Amino acid sequence: MILTLIKDAGPWAWWIFGIALLIAELVLPGNVLIWVGVAGLLTGLLSNIFWDTSWWVWEVQWLVFAVLSVASLFIGRTWLRRSGGHSEEPTLNMRGASLIGRTADLIDPIHNGRGRAKIGDTVWIVAGPDLPAGAKVKVIGSDGSDLKVEAI
Repeated sequence: MILTLIKDAGPWAWWIFGIALLIAELVLPGNVLIWVGVAGLLTGLLSNIFWDTSWWVWEVQWLVFAVLSVASLFIGRTWLRRSGGHSEEPTLNMRGASLIGRTADLIDPIHNGRGRAKIGDTVWIVAGPDLPAGAKVKVIGSDGSDLKVEAI
C-alpha cells in the first residue's frame, strides 16, 4: 500500500513526507523532526533528479533518507550548539541563581545554619553562618530553593 502510494505520487511523496515532518515539529517541538524533515526534502530533491533511473528504487531512497537524516541531525545539532547556546538571560529559569550578588535583611535569625530572608516580595530560606534577625546578608549561591548567604 505504501509502495503504491509512493509510486503514484512519484518524487513528490518525499516532498510531502518532509513537509509533514516539518509541520510535526511545530506540534511536537523537540528539535529533532526538523532535521529529519530536511532530510525528507533533500531526498525529494534527489528523487526529482533520479526518479527515472533504474537504480533509484525504494530501498535506495530509504537508505539515502536514513543517511541524510543522521547527517542533518549531526550538522543541525552542531550548528545549534555553536550559534544558539548563548542567552541574554542565562539565569532566566533559575530564580535562585539570578539572586546571586543581591543583599537582603534577615527576617528570622540564622540558627544552626538556617534562617529566612526577604528579597523583593519573596521570603527565602537561607543557609549561612549564625546571624541575628535584621542582619544584612549577601547571596553567594543557591541550592535548589535555598539561598547560601554571608554576612555583609
